[in-house]
Amino acid sequence: MASIDPRSIATGSLVGTLSWLVGYAITYLLIAPNLRESPLNRIIETLDGAPATHELVGWVFFNAHFVDIVLNIPILGSQTTGYIGGDNGFTTALYLVPMLSLLVGGALVARQQDATAPVSGGVAGLTLLPGYLVVTILGGLLVEISVSGATGGPDLTAAVILAGILYPTVFAGIGGLGWSVVENKR
Repeated sequence: MASIDPRSIATGSLVGTLSWLVGYAITYLLIAPNLRESPLNRIIETLDGAPATHELVGWVFFNAHFVDIVLNIPILGSQTTGYIGGDNGFTTALYLVPMLSLLVGGALVARQQDATAPVSGGVAGLTLLPGYLVVTILGGLLVEISVSGATGGPDLTAAVILAGILYPTVFAGIGGLGWSVVENKR
C-alpha cells in the first residue's frame, strides 16, 4: 500500500491550488473579453458601479465543473442557470479546462514523488484534493454577486461535492496513475 507523508500532502495541496488557479486563469483569458461587454455585466455595472467580469468568469469556471449558478431575484424568485453550451453559451470545450489542469497536476505530483506503481501514482494524484477543495470553497464565496437585493453565485453544495471533491479525485488521480504507468514502461 502506498504511504503518504505530510510533505507529499503539502506538495499535492499546493499543486491542487495551482491547478485551480491555472484553470480559472485559462478560462479568464478565453472568455473575459466577451463577458466585459455582456448585457449581464453592463446591468451589474450600472446597478453596482463596478463591473463583475472576474465573478462572471468564476461562474463559467464553476459551470465547467457541472456546477449550476443560482440566481435569486426578488421579483422572479430563484432559478439555476449555466453559461456553457446551449444556443448562446460559451463553447463546450471549456469543460476540458479543469479536467486537463487536474490531469497535469496529478501527473506532476506523481513525477515529483517518483511514483512508478499505479497505486502510488493514483495516491500521489489524490494529494491535490485538499488544495483544490479549499480554493473551490473560497472561489465559490468570492464569485457571489449581490446587487440591489438580487444575488447570484455557484450552488455551494454542488461546488464542494463536484468541483472540490469529485473532480480532483477522478482527474488528478487519473493523472497520477497515468504518469506511473508511463514511467513504469520505461
